[in-house]
Amino acid sequence: MTHYLDGHQLTLLRDGLEFFPALLSAIDAAQFEIRLETYIFASDDIGFAVARALMRAAQRGVRVGLLLDGFGAYAFPASLRQEMQDAGVQVLFFRPEVSRFALKRSRLRRLHRKLSCFDGQLAFIGGINIISDDDGPGMAPRYDYAVAVKGPVVLEIEQALLREWQYTAWMQFKKSIFARIQWPLPTVAGDAKARLVVRDNARNRHAIEKAYLQAIEAAQSEIIIANAYFLPGLRLRQALMRAAKRGVKVVLLLQDERDHALLQYASWAYYRDLLHAGVEIYQYKSGFMHAKVAVIDQVWATVGSSNIDPFSLLLAREANLIVENASFAQQLRADLQYRLQRDALLILPEHIHQASYLRRAVVWTCYGLVRLLLGVSGYGGRKYLE
Repeated sequence: MTHYLDGHQLTLLRDGLEFFPALLSAIDAAQFEIRLETYIFASDDIGFAVARALMRAAQRGVRVGLLLDGFGAYAFPASLRQEMQDAGVQVLFFRPEVSRFALKRSRLRRLHRKLSCFDGQLAFIGGINIISDDDGPGMAPRYDYAVAVKGPVVLEIEQALLREWQYTAWMQFKKSIFARIQWPLPTVAGDAKARLVVRDNARNRHAIEKAYLQAIEAAQSEIIIANAYFLPGLRLRQALMRAAKRGVKVVLLLQDERDHALLQYASWAYYRDLLHAGVEIYQYKSGFMHAKVAVIDQVWATVGSSNIDPFSLLLAREANLIVENASFAQQLRADLQYRLQRDALLILPEHIHQASYLRRAVVWTCYGLVRLLLGVSGYGGRKYLE
């Protein structure tokens, strides 16, 4: 696991309203190289705006590489890809989908990271895909976070992007346009400590889970976790419950809108035990929630792409920024508290006791299906959920 590096300037970006203008500005300001990874790249107003900006950059001589997940960006238009390539943008797909109905275990191993780097000096990391966060009438903009980073960890992000690009190109027998560049060390008068934690299926299989476990076990006063897809394994559940039982205030902000109903209903199977241990559970009610963040003791914080579920912790390539800085952690905590008060409903024990038999049947059926799928796939199984 990498160590903390000193000297970072961090800018918290809330939702697409703050993230996309910052991203487009960085693309337009780039002089030498842009690398961008994302799980989803939609053909909507946001997607076309980012695509046009990348093409403009390539046409003025910037080396531009766009790495998309073959499943998440399956619907990426072939015409747009050709237009971007004609403009000089290099586009690759991680594990491109050959058939939507192929039954292969490897299809579950996706590139779920949302990373970008500009001239080795500025990086973005978080959970926001390249897609409009307008989910329709009556819905708040999709709730999510990212961080703009300047400082030494940017070079680690740049190298992570390079390694994934070269791996994908090599697997597809394609020539890589990128080579290792000795970028000058970013010089920023920041005071935040930060480190990059990635999860892959090689040397870093449990890196993000371990980072959470270490921070939870060390917590003394407060843990706040906001996570869209929350189905933690046994070790994480026990760590959270132990923290609550020793007097730490443990708050979970989870999603209510069910865009992936199987995982979300399955997670409710844990509500009773968590509430009994003293954990506070809130459900976000204003729209779709996509956040993957945490703040512990108002000093430690993480923002990234990793959910706390089997997909993220056992299968996908993920990336989180871990921060030790009171100013940043308290800024993120203040926004979380605002969302909890304005947009969330506290789940009480009576909500569990009063649930209909139909609701209980749905919850336990979904939980059973998740366990079955983990067992059949060979990923996790009882070692994860039990």
